[in-house]
Amino acid sequence: MTKFTFATADEGFDNHIEKSVRGYNNLWNDVVGMSKYFVEDNTNVIDLGCSSGKMLKAMIKQNNGHVPHATYVGVEIEQDFAEGHAEDLLSSEWNNLVYNMEDIRTFDIHNASLVTSLFTLQFMPPKDRAATIMKIHGGLNDGGAFIFSEKGFSCNPKIQDMMTFMYYDYKRQHFTDKEILDKEVQLRHMMKPNTKTEMFKMCEDAGFTDLHVFWQNFNFYGVIALK
Repeated sequence: MTKFTFATADEGFDNHIEKSVRGYNNLWNDVVGMSKYFVEDNTNVIDLGCSSGKMLKAMIKQNNGHVPHATYVGVEIEQDFAEGHAEDLLSSEWNNLVYNMEDIRTFDIHNASLVTSLFTLQFMPPKDRAATIMKIHGGLNDGGAFIFSEKGFSCNPKIQDMMTFMYYDYKRQHFTDKEILDKEVQLRHMMKPNTKTEMFKMCEDAGFTDLHVFWQNFNFYGVIALK
């Protein structure tokens, strides 16, 4: 069995994640839409785990008309995404877009009006998540936002079991049983979700006082946290 990586999914990353997470396009569009309320000139907009860079480019198209002097920064550790990033940087259309092939745990976050992270923290070692969220809070300007999404565990085992099998029923519309099982086995050592309660506690401990769940589907959810 080969090592699973989202970057090399046969149908492309963006198509793969839409098939894997029901309603992902709604989540994605919500995050892009909410960015208009936070992006400011002469600040950084940082996407942690930026993958293909599609979301940052959508934010640039949406926001450049009224805040043309913001810098959009993608941070991604997966080397297989690098080729597409290099092509982007040759285009004058993305002259305020920067990519960093770096670990988000060591990346310097500063002067940020907005930080986003879609399904990224769940792949980080659990021991590093609280410190990373604290670093995000420290790097945000007052009035800025941290918008993130995660796959979580339910606190109730009956609900967890129900959500898991309903999710498998959804995935069987797009993948074979073998593909679903193989991915589960491959992700077992990579993805270690928290409960939503645990994630909120880490955010609150870091200094975020206003948190709101704006999207949820099965055990996947999106949160906006204000500084």
